[in-house]
Amino acid sequence: MALLPKQNIKKIAVVLHDLVVTALAIWLVFVVRFEGFQLTEHLRYLPRFLPFFVAYAGLVYWFFSLYRSKWRFASLPDLSNIVKAVSILTLTLLVVDYVLVAPDFYGAFYFGKISIALYWLLQNALLGGPRLAYRYFKYSRSKTSAKRDASLPALLLGRGVEIEMVIRAMEAGTMRKLRPAGILSPRADDLGQSIRGVPVLGLLSDIETVAIDAAERGEAFRRIVATPSALLPEVEPDKWLARTRKLALPISRVDSLGEGARDTEIAPLEIEDLLVRSTIKIDRDRLGSFLKGKRVIVTGGGGSIGSEICLRCAAFGASELLIVESSEPALFQITEELIAQAHETRVSGALADVRDQARIVPLFRDFAPDIVVHAAALKHVPYLEADWSEGIKTNIFGSVVVTDAAIAANARTFVLISTDKAIEPVSMLGATKRFAEMYAQSRDAEFVSAAAGMRLVAVRFGNVLGSAGSVVPKFKAQIARGGPITVTSPDMIRYFMTIREACDLVLTAASHARSDGPEAERAAVYVLKMGQPVKIMDLAERMIRLAGFEPGEDIEIAVTGVRPGERLNEILFARDEPMAETGLDGVMAAKPVFAGRTKIQGWLARLDAAVKADDRIAADAVLDEAIPDFSLRQRTPQVAQSQVAQPQIAPAPSGPLPVAATRP
Repeated sequence: MALLPKQNIKKIAVVLHDLVVTALAIWLVFVVRFEGFQLTEHLRYLPRFLPFFVAYAGLVYWFFSLYRSKWRFASLPDLSNIVKAVSILTLTLLVVDYVLVAPDFYGAFYFGKISIALYWLLQNALLGGPRLAYRYFKYSRSKTSAKRDASLPALLLGRGVEIEMVIRAMEAGTMRKLRPAGILSPRADDLGQSIRGVPVLGLLSDIETVAIDAAERGEAFRRIVATPSALLPEVEPDKWLARTRKLALPISRVDSLGEGARDTEIAPLEIEDLLVRSTIKIDRDRLGSFLKGKRVIVTGGGGSIGSEICLRCAAFGASELLIVESSEPALFQITEELIAQAHETRVSGALADVRDQARIVPLFRDFAPDIVVHAAALKHVPYLEADWSEGIKTNIFGSVVVTDAAIAANARTFVLISTDKAIEPVSMLGATKRFAEMYAQSRDAEFVSAAAGMRLVAVRFGNVLGSAGSVVPKFKAQIARGGPITVTSPDMIRYFMTIREACDLVLTAASHARSDGPEAERAAVYVLKMGQPVKIMDLAERMIRLAGFEPGEDIEIAVTGVRPGERLNEILFARDEPMAETGLDGVMAAKPVFAGRTKIQGWLARLDAAVKADDRIAADAVLDEAIPDFSLRQRTPQVAQSQVAQPQIAPAPSGPLPVAATRP
């Protein structure tokens, strides 16, 4: 007979412990409460009652989830569950003693009120005490080990709750070689206090003074670790950051994939971490329950967005992940990164071009995905304006190939990565992405029931900070060269989101599309609530200051002029898109607007002919017909500066909807 896994043996031992201490609690109640003849009488009847009560107690403990968490991580929620379970057992004893047993069998109460109250206290102590003792034992041992291995004293920045999580992670050895040596808080109320024995030395604005004093005492800090609360706009992180330049200390930010000390990680602090609003918090439990055990395909999985989606899928428990990528170096890099993180997800990669139907269709069929995320695309506006046919081949025909392959492989959910440039497009990028959205929506309409059939949805991104080709890496490189920073227009305004936000939005959209309810069935396009848009000129000036220079003096800003296919502002929803309620914090959605599939197939045939003939006029004519707003691009004046910060949704048209807005 095969041996039981170690984890199962531990769980059985815990169950046996709880059952034994339950019997022990009843016995102790009688020993403490009674003596002499009364004790003898109570113990004489105990074998008739105890086995049934212990079995019942085991069911109650299981119901209250006493065996879902490990003892070494016992916490207040675990103790709360113990108290609830014991309260149910105590109430049961009360009912049995006062209603059922005493009048009929003994003529007197078997337990009595005092004994039952004593049982409640003893049972809680016998169940909770060993758990807390074991946790303290593990904590002491790991703390001793962490102190022995730690060699880098760290100055921690942020509020108490986050700081405690970081200290616990250091004590557990998650943050290798780091030792908490001091805390700076954004709140004056924290001054003079300590967190897990680590003193609060001052406010964030005191960082330079505190670090210099520590160095003079021979206890110099070797690392600064900033939690998210130290990077919020309201605490003005650029000011405390400016004071650290003389210190020459490496600065890291807390980057947690999950909740609690076990999942806490740190990463180098980048300029983009300080540029925009507070990030949107995604429901991690929702994503975990949605992705756990799923088979996922990510096209373009080696790109900046696609690779992060792959990492998130693995972090949230996908069972198997297939990365489809046309770049061999990019595919190698993301697969190696995933393997190095030692997730339980099985990772495989495939070199393939999404335009190659003969390669994609059998690849998807053999893998049999539950979820397909289509991130492969050409996305740089100037290149697509010049090489328009490549944009059509990849963004339209490639999307058609992947969409059809996902349907043929019986995938449950398909998510198309789109862009805010797809709304009232003025560029080939925007037009091709909007066409891909329309095709996915037309196929989605073929699946009547979201609960029984497949869902196909799109996610529109704003500008993603730190993604390949985005403005922030470009500005960083220009600052490193000494300038100038090039801005196309002083009135250019954009929405921004982090890579983590963008990828969590993709997965949240997929989970919402699969949820029950009429809104989930109708929602077709998802967008993150990105707050107020940011002027690119202001972004450039702030990046210069964060790098330690003054704009216009140390680093020049050059205005180069608006490029073909660019517009001054971006909008998130078209004027003919009806809004849908998601019920999710930070996420907006719109219902589908598309043409019938027969009409779309006709447009695809004409586009194919135009590409083969290298006839841009014919291709533009098809896109003008499919997306009427695209035909207005040459005649639409740039939006004035006073208009760009107004509502994100275009005004409703006064006339009838265009052809592309009709139902199939």
